[in-house]
Amino acid sequence: MPKKVIGGKVEKRVSVDGIGGVFIYANDAKALSNWYAHHFGLRLETYEDGKVYGTEFKYRRLGDSSQVDSTVFSISQAKVTLPSERNQAVINYRVRDLQSFLDQLKAEGVEIEKTEDFDYGRFAWIKDPEGNRIELYQPLS
Repeated sequence: MPKKVIGGKVEKRVSVDGIGGVFIYANDAKALSNWYAHHFGLRLETYEDGKVYGTEFKYRRLGDSSQVDSTVFSISQAKVTLPSERNQAVINYRVRDLQSFLDQLKAEGVEIEKTEDFDYGRFAWIKDPEGNRIELYQPLS
């Protein structure tokens, strides 16, 4: 945890230690959740009379493997029509075999915008049917 010295005293700072959830608002939550279920293999549950679709990614805590954390992934029906060029955020999804995943997406008609390799991983970018930019990432380790 970062520390800051104030008036000779060390102050412990509170910091973010993970992502609790990713919440996407959509003009057609059902259609978008079906797209993610089909192309990403996600099993999404339905909530709030079909207005919210979601799942949890569960994992062991690094510092204490007896503890389980999770990240929520949710698609909700927007209350008002969202503009097509909203692009406020990009979600990065980790994949084990990027090339095979891209081949699968291409075969299903998903356009791959760009791919790029760095010394720490391989990346590719696509958009979902509502125009949200998606970053796919394969770590090199």
